[in-house]
Amino acid sequence: MTILAEQTKPLWHMISTPDLVTQLATSENGLSNAEARARLELYGRNRLPQKPPAAWWEIVLRQFMSPLIYILTIAAIVSAIAHPEDLTDAIFIAAVLIINAAIGGYQEGKAEQSSRALQKLLQIRASTLRDGEIREIDAEEVVPGDIVWLESRNRVPADMRLLMTHGLEVDESLLTGESLSILKDPCWMGDASAPMADRRNMAYAGSIIVRGRAKGIVVGTGTTTAVGQLALDVMSATGGKPPLLVRMEKFTRIVASAVLVAAAAIAVVGVLLRGYDVSDMFLFGVALAVSAIPEGLPVALTVALAIATTRMARRGVIVRRLAAVEGLGSCTLIGSDKTGTLTCNELTVREIGLPDGQALEVTGEGFIPNGQVLLNGQPVLPGTHATLNDLAKAAVLCNEGNLHQRDGSWIWRGDPTDVALLSLGHKLGLVREAILSQHPQVNEIPFEPEHQYAATFHSGAGGTFVWVKGAPERVLSMCVFSDQEARTQELLALAASMAERGYRILALAEGSVPGELDSSQTPPEPAALTFLGFVGMIDPLRAGVREAVVACHAAGVTVCMITGDHPVTALAIARDLGFADRPEQVITGRELEDMSPEQLIEAIQGVSVFARATPRQKLELVKAAQQLGHYVAVTGDGINDAPALRQANIGVAMGKSGTDVAREAAELVITDDNFATIIAGVEEGRIAYDNVRKVIYLLVSTGAAEVLLLGLAIMTGWPDTGAGLAVLPLFPVQLLWLNLVTNGIQDVALAFEPGETGVLQRSPRPPQERVFNRLMVERTIIAAVVIALVGFGAFCWMIEVCSWSEGKARNSLLLLMVLFEIIHIGNCRSETTSALRLSPFKSPILLGGSVLAFLVHMAAMQVPFMQQILRVEPVDFVTFVSLLGLALTIFMAMEIHKWWWNIRRIR
Repeated sequence: MTILAEQTKPLWHMISTPDLVTQLATSENGLSNAEARARLELYGRNRLPQKPPAAWWEIVLRQFMSPLIYILTIAAIVSAIAHPEDLTDAIFIAAVLIINAAIGGYQEGKAEQSSRALQKLLQIRASTLRDGEIREIDAEEVVPGDIVWLESRNRVPADMRLLMTHGLEVDESLLTGESLSILKDPCWMGDASAPMADRRNMAYAGSIIVRGRAKGIVVGTGTTTAVGQLALDVMSATGGKPPLLVRMEKFTRIVASAVLVAAAAIAVVGVLLRGYDVSDMFLFGVALAVSAIPEGLPVALTVALAIATTRMARRGVIVRRLAAVEGLGSCTLIGSDKTGTLTCNELTVREIGLPDGQALEVTGEGFIPNGQVLLNGQPVLPGTHATLNDLAKAAVLCNEGNLHQRDGSWIWRGDPTDVALLSLGHKLGLVREAILSQHPQVNEIPFEPEHQYAATFHSGAGGTFVWVKGAPERVLSMCVFSDQEARTQELLALAASMAERGYRILALAEGSVPGELDSSQTPPEPAALTFLGFVGMIDPLRAGVREAVVACHAAGVTVCMITGDHPVTALAIARDLGFADRPEQVITGRELEDMSPEQLIEAIQGVSVFARATPRQKLELVKAAQQLGHYVAVTGDGINDAPALRQANIGVAMGKSGTDVAREAAELVITDDNFATIIAGVEEGRIAYDNVRKVIYLLVSTGAAEVLLLGLAIMTGWPDTGAGLAVLPLFPVQLLWLNLVTNGIQDVALAFEPGETGVLQRSPRPPQERVFNRLMVERTIIAAVVIALVGFGAFCWMIEVCSWSEGKARNSLLLLMVLFEIIHIGNCRSETTSALRLSPFKSPILLGGSVLAFLVHMAAMQVPFMQQILRVEPVDFVTFVSLLGLALTIFMAMEIHKWWWNIRRIR
């Protein structure tokens, strides 16, 4: 059997039916049960590949996969080796690592559960022909060569070549991005270049039957289906790294390099120039590592991201990977799908063309009948416009859909076109059930492709009446005009002009039938009808999307549309968004096929609309944007979006209507499927990154001050112990106390800082910009120098001038460093705004954290157990006030720098 090799061929739409049956070794009577079992054993079950959910231990282990964690681990090991009799330092660091893993693991596990809760658990069944009988089986048991019957509202269980159809329309939007259902034709034959959306003799796994019936032969199952190939691509792709992860890796490398260089330099000076022995310098090296490495950063960073995750969830964005929190805030380009993301994925009547040439606008989005009909900008009240009322009456009577309210919510069923017409009727006060009570339906002609129209017959006062809807050419041919040819051409021109604006056009007409008619009779073909007008339908923009796109542009984020939909439809939506207004501003999939990588990059720079794009072309466009230097966010809901979602730096999937494959490929999930929610994610992402920078600045500036403090003692030899060696200003355990406890409480509280004003009015940070840009470098150096010089000078003064003991001076220096940190936290709340303009009560958690840090240290100075560990003791009131005055120098220094920075920025 060679079907497996043949099954992977992508050109089933080009093969004739006899050849197809031969290649698949089947017949139009289907397979036998024995043959089906053999093929199931050979090809496997008809299911998509899925990565199993991460085990709890994998999520926990992932929290340790960070260069910063590696450095902390090394520091703990060095500390334990240097002082095996006192493991306090090593235990402190180990506790930090455990707390970080617990917080990060809990948050990621919770986010993963939230994402999986959105997945729809559908058990799909398939009607197959086995041993000459139609049997309903589990769709996972379908095999290549099976004959499958499809009918309205079925989900296609596998890739199929259609053998017979009866008015078959298929919704392939989740696979191709095409917003309108596709009319299938088993007699159609295409060439190799025909895109998936144009293959009218194929039905693909995962698509939905909107109306009609069909019989087809299965040509692909599981991973050999179109959706299966996409799923494999998604699972094998590595994806782009979130911006924060990239920047933190760079930052960690800088920290590691700085620690090694500083330790080596001080060791050389200490041993060669100052006369210290190697063991003493090893002790200083441990103290230096403890002070230089921001031990509290992993916990603070995790908490900051967890807080941002919670804030984003409140605004409709579920975060599946903690490191991706600030990704939207850093992105410079958003590549958005159209159907279901920018638009409602619900047809809506937007324009009405009446026979006398009047054009009316219809407001509202989607099936829910919120909106009005406007004539010259003024609302048309129900029942006040006779011609419009007749058209709406025809729209709701010649209709197989259902739209009604239940428990305050709108419920609909049926073909999207029918539901859109019912929604129009509701806006004009016409309800199908009420009109049917006056005009009971007695017969119908359902829509068939060969008819190109649908008609319903109703009884009423004076006889039997018929209402018709269908293709403009077909309906107009049934109507009667005084000048038939001229009037028909005039109305067809009107329909064509509406179609050029991206609308799907339906013509409506009414007439009467001689005599009485009932359901047992074959209805006559309508004739001598009165033309009522055209309705133009489109899948409209979601409410708030236009404003969201404007907000993205104001925030410096480029937005482009990448869709599998028709170029005319894409252009219509692009016009509404202000992306494009001419057909030549839209690039199609066929044009993309002929482009080189360099031409793709040029296209991304100059064009914002890409239509009829295949999944692979979407992927290549994302890669081109990344090569151009963009941090790319991709939004989408369909299976066809999954490879691009995976490749993007940040993948954003839709939670309500999105496919499982799309959600699995994304880092973020939008719960309300609205592009407008993305701008909220952009804002929260920028706030998260701002808070991460604030935390980093606090920890690194105080850590650098501690390094400089130790370095000054080694370099100068002050204060002298009497043996020509400097007194160690702070012990390693005291440095850990500063970094992990007093500073640790505050940096966690700083992560709760609310966003500053104007977050969305500034441009995104350049992708290549390091965490430590010029502003942070300047501020870190100034803060470190001020704290170190004041602290070192005070320490020397206490010992050399005041003749205090080393222990008493070290105790006061530790308290001074705590006060520096508490005051410095106010400087960290904004990079450019004066702390005097920021009320502490606007950030109550930070205020409480600072008070708590102070009280914790004061308590440690009083409790004997902590006095012994930290070698501290209480100080008198005069000493405390003096130290507080010295600590205020950091506030004054930072205020001067902010003032000077703002002056330079204005210039």
